[in-house]
Amino acid sequence: MSFAAGSTVALADYHGADVTGVPAALASADLVKRGEYLIHAADCQACHTAPGGAPFAGGFAFNMPFGTIYSTNITPDKQTGIGNYTDAQFLAAVHKGIRADGAKLYPAMPYASYSQMTDADALAIKAYLFTLAPVNAPPKQNHLSWPFNQRGLVAVWNIMFNPDERFHPNTGQSPQWNRGAYLAEAMGHCGECHTPRNLAYGLDNHRKFAGALTAGWRAYNITGDNVSGLGDWGDEDLTSYLSTGHANGHGGAAGPMGEAADDSLSYLVPDDTRALVTYLRSIPSHASDLPRTITTAAPASYKEGVAAVANSHGEKIFAGACASCHDWTGVSPVTGFATLTGVRAVNDPSATNVAQTVINGVNRKTADGTIFMPAFGEGYSDDDIAAVANYVTARFGAKGANLTGKDVSALRQQAAQQSSEAPHG
Repeated sequence: MSFAAGSTVALADYHGADVTGVPAALASADLVKRGEYLIHAADCQACHTAPGGAPFAGGFAFNMPFGTIYSTNITPDKQTGIGNYTDAQFLAAVHKGIRADGAKLYPAMPYASYSQMTDADALAIKAYLFTLAPVNAPPKQNHLSWPFNQRGLVAVWNIMFNPDERFHPNTGQSPQWNRGAYLAEAMGHCGECHTPRNLAYGLDNHRKFAGALTAGWRAYNITGDNVSGLGDWGDEDLTSYLSTGHANGHGGAAGPMGEAADDSLSYLVPDDTRALVTYLRSIPSHASDLPRTITTAAPASYKEGVAAVANSHGEKIFAGACASCHDWTGVSPVTGFATLTGVRAVNDPSATNVAQTVINGVNRKTADGTIFMPAFGEGYSDDDIAAVANYVTARFGAKGANLTGKDVSALRQQAAQQSSEAPHG
C-alpha cells in the first residue's frame, strides 16, 4: 500500500473508525458469528475444499510450474485437521506459515497476505472453524521438484517476502479506503492471484494487481488502466461484479474468480463492497498485454463476421454446442451470464480462460439461482477445444487466439484437480 499518499500508523494509534473486524451490524454478534463473516471475507473455503469434497477438509490441488501442492484439512478433526491447535499455533500458521508441528507451510497458503490480519479476526475465524463437524481427511502428498521440495528453504522465502506485520491504516486516506485496503490485502488477498510474481514466487508489487497466470487461469488486470484494466468500468459495474460475479456489458466470473465471488465476495455487506471499490480505484494503473475489449455484438448470421470462413472446425463445434445459449451475436437470449460480448476472457488473445471454461464448464450459485454451463473437457479433444476457443475469440473478441491442441493439453494439466497419488497418513 506504499503507493498511497499519507502516513501509516499502528492500529493502536489509529483514531479513525475501526477498519478491521466485521461490519457495524455484526459488531455485537458473538465470536462465532463474526468468524463466519470473516472466513468468507478471507475466502478460505475455495482453497481448502477439493471438488466434491467436504468443506474445509483440504485436498485442493495447486498446480505450480515446479509441482503440485495440496491444501490441508482445517476442520477441527484432532487427527488430520486443526482440532489440537492452540490459539498461538493457529496465529503462527495464519501469520507466519508455521504448522503446529513446527514445519513451514508453502506460500501457496497466502500467509504473507494474512499476516496483515489482526489477531482478533484470525481467532474469530478459528472459533468458527471449531464449530464445524470434524472430517477425517489425511493430507495428500505434495509433489514438488528439487529444490522446491526442501521445506527448509521456505525460511529464506519468508525473510524476503513475509514481513509478518499487521495491517497499518493510512491516516492520509479515508476510513472507507482503509477498510477496502484491509479487505483486499489482509483478508481477500487479491494480490495473490492478480499480482505478477518474480522468479522467487514473491509478489511483484511494482505491478500490483496488473494481472497474472495462476494455476492455469488468467487473473486479469484490475488496475485502472483504460485498455487492459478496469478504467472503463463504472463504479456500479465493479460493485455488481464483486457482489454477484457478473456485470452487464463485462460478463460473468468463472473458474477461481467465480469461486471467489460465490464463496467470499458475495457475502460482503454493501458497505464493504463499496470500500473495496474505493480501494481498487486508487491502485496505480499498469498496462498489460491485453487489447481494448470489443463491446459490439457480432453479426446475427454465422455467415458474416471475422471468423465466418477462417475456422470451419471451430465454427462447427460452436454451432453444435454453444450457439443456442451464446447466440451467433454473442448476446445470449437465455441469460446475461452467458453473453460473450464485452467479456474480458473472450477479448484475451491467449484464450486461456475461454479454453478453461470450455474444459471445466461453469457451475455457480448466485442470488438468481444456479448458473450452469456443461464441462466439455471429457467429450471434446484438445484439438476441438483449441478450435472452438480460437473461433470464439476471433468472432466475439478483439483478436483471435492461435491455441493448439498441445496448448490445451497443458492448460488441462495446470488446472487439474484429479490425482492418481494416494494420500499419505
